[in-house]
Amino acid sequence: MRRISVVIVLAACFLASSAYAVSEAYKGNIYDTGRLKPADSVLKVKVGQKAPDFKLKAISGKTVSLKDYRGKKNVVLSFIPAAWTPVCSDQWPGYNIVSDLFEENDAILLGISVDSIPTLYSWTRQMGDLWFEVLSDFWPHGAVASRYGVLRSDGTAERAIIIIDKKGVIRYIDVHDINERPSLESIIRPLEKLR
Repeated sequence: MRRISVVIVLAACFLASSAYAVSEAYKGNIYDTGRLKPADSVLKVKVGQKAPDFKLKAISGKTVSLKDYRGKKNVVLSFIPAAWTPVCSDQWPGYNIVSDLFEENDAILLGISVDSIPTLYSWTRQMGDLWFEVLSDFWPHGAVASRYGVLRSDGTAERAIIIIDKKGVIRYIDVHDINERPSLESIIRPLEKLR
């Protein structure tokens, strides 16, 4: 029952906010991208396939590898286009509100952006503490996004959610309209199926 009420509250918050960051911390700092082509890449992975491994630097100073979680946790990859943009600046802070839903589903969230570590560090400090690792796919530029097929022609990543089970197999893919946040329900439901 608690989970349903949290999802309803979060959905209401997301629906009530505009496409721009709602936090006052961002006032005057968000770059307006305007409306973008909803998707601009060719997916290179599919459901049922082993997820390509990667090693990326995190803003925490750690180096994170997908295989670190094999046999331990389901993994939700959240690719976002760019720091300091409207939708991205709302999407990741929203996951803080429902971190317990990831925990209930034995899942870890990894946020991935093609931005550099200093940019991601500064941007996420504005959000407050995020409970998940934020990873930089900056150099070689967008290599992980490219391996998954979510690197756009302008060098940013798609807004994509990829769910990988404990065996390292891709179980869900959503290359979302870059102009919109993926719903929390679209992440939690596939995770619940992995229980």
